[in-house]
Parts: sequence; C-alpha cells; structure tokens
Amino acid sequence: MGLITGILMLPLAPVRGAIWVAEQVANEAERQYYNPAPVEEALKSLEQELIAGQISEEEFDRREEELLNELDEIHRFWAEKQG
Repeated sequence: MGLITGILMLPLAPVRGAIWVAEQVANEAERQYYNPAPVEEALKSLEQELIAGQISEEEFDRREEELLNELDEIHRFWAEKQG
C-alpha cells in the first residue's frame, strides 16, 4: 500500500478494526459452540447415570441419541470448515 493510499484509507481504520474484532469474537464463539468435549463428557456422565440406576434404559437411549446427533453435527461442521 502506497503512502497516498494509506492516507486515503486512514479514515476507514476504525471500521476495519471493528470488523476484525467482530470476526475474532465470531470465531471464538464458533469454536466454543462446536467444541466436542462437553458433549463427550455428557455421554460419559449419562452412562454413569445408567450404571448407577438413576435413569431408565429408555431415557438413556433417548438422551444418548440426542448427544450422538449433536456430536455428529460438530464433526460435520469441523470437516466442512477444514475441507
């Protein structure tokens, strides 16, 4: 970028900065939302509840299916993001 272009673009610096910050916030929110660790932990906890007799087999199956679907969605998201 030349000197003239830099001077002409200077008034847009705050806008570019705000856009960069918004992109960083969106990336972090996306990273947290599509983090598989909490879902995997919930699956472990669910299995422990079943073993302890705190939930029925039917409740386990229903909740396990929901969590596995969520985990599939997370894996698809990251696969699409990388590919």
